[in-house]
Amino acid sequence: MYTPPAFREDDPDLLRAQIAESRLALLATNGPDGIPLVTPLPLLLDGPDHLLGHLARANPHAKALPATARALVLFQGPEAYISPSFYESKKEHGRVVPTWNYEAITAECDVETFDDPDRLRDAVTRLTTRHEAARPDPWAVSDAPPEFTAAQLRGIIGIRLAITRLSGKRKLSQNRPEADRAGVTAGLSASPDPRDQAVASAMAGMQTR
Repeated sequence: MYTPPAFREDDPDLLRAQIAESRLALLATNGPDGIPLVTPLPLLLDGPDHLLGHLARANPHAKALPATARALVLFQGPEAYISPSFYESKKEHGRVVPTWNYEAITAECDVETFDDPDRLRDAVTRLTTRHEAARPDPWAVSDAPPEFTAAQLRGIIGIRLAITRLSGKRKLSQNRPEADRAGVTAGLSASPDPRDQAVASAMAGMQTR
């Protein structure tokens, strides 16, 4: 991931916190024909240096994973289009162009696959607990009939990814003058789109660090 120095985020605690809050990641590995295999899937931060998840056994990506030593995982944070009209400098000289603000993390990983039923059940249970936690009446794996759950587990393979390198990028107008950054924050805050508002919040948080 191309990351100019102004946008680099190296704080491992912050990166892990963002990963822990992520909902859907992109898992990418080299395919047997040279074309990357990519699968969107939820991943759970398992301790400080591992990611845990599973794929459908019928997925060609799952079939290729046992022969794959390395993977790249992308966690995409909030993102927003930045209009030149947000910039104070547009009024001064007009030499401004559109861009995009966003947060993203890449994790380079060593790949382990597994199909032990107990490990699969644990992975599925932990992922479910994490994503059901905010619901008023959380669903649990134990709510399903045991024979049904056992059959479902036979249809997936588990993956545990050992993180060997984390790279963070927070492109939040750090390269712009203060007045332009304020204009972007105000413009995004006024947007009805919650994605724009999330970037405005990230920019405001960056200014308080």
